[in-house]
Amino acid sequence: MPPKRPANSNSSTPSKPTTTPSSSTQHTKTPSSSSVQSSSSQSSNNPQAILQQLWSSYQRRTPQRVKLIDVFMGFLVVVGVLQFVYCVLVGNYPFNAFLSGFSATVGQFVLTASLRIQTNPENKDEFKTVSPERAFADFVLGSLILHFFCVNFIN
Repeated sequence: MPPKRPANSNSSTPSKPTTTPSSSTQHTKTPSSSSVQSSSSQSSNNPQAILQQLWSSYQRRTPQRVKLIDVFMGFLVVVGVLQFVYCVLVGNYPFNAFLSGFSATVGQFVLTASLRIQTNPENKDEFKTVSPERAFADFVLGSLILHFFCVNFIN
């Protein structure tokens, strides 16, 4: 899509710059910006460097509580994958049991993600009225209700 013309321009052709020093200055900036782009594209081509930088930034910036919540979320993902693989390989004869277990895993993941969002110090401005203790109490109450329904669904 072509760029929009300014509203105050009456001519149909774009105006050319009248001063040559500004155009030579722009020409001088072009090679340096392309060298910056090429160096960033070289680092973006190396996935190991990207992952290493991401991991070091995560280790440096993330509080210990949030890391603990992330470990629990990773555990829930592993449990959900194992349940699904077991259902595919062995079968789903007690289908209610599979649905109940898988639903409990997914529901617990969602509740834990909500806890992570509410207790993360970077999101303090968005959750001004919710203290970390209140968020944890909501998490525990939601987990109890979730597991009550899952146990009742099994029969």
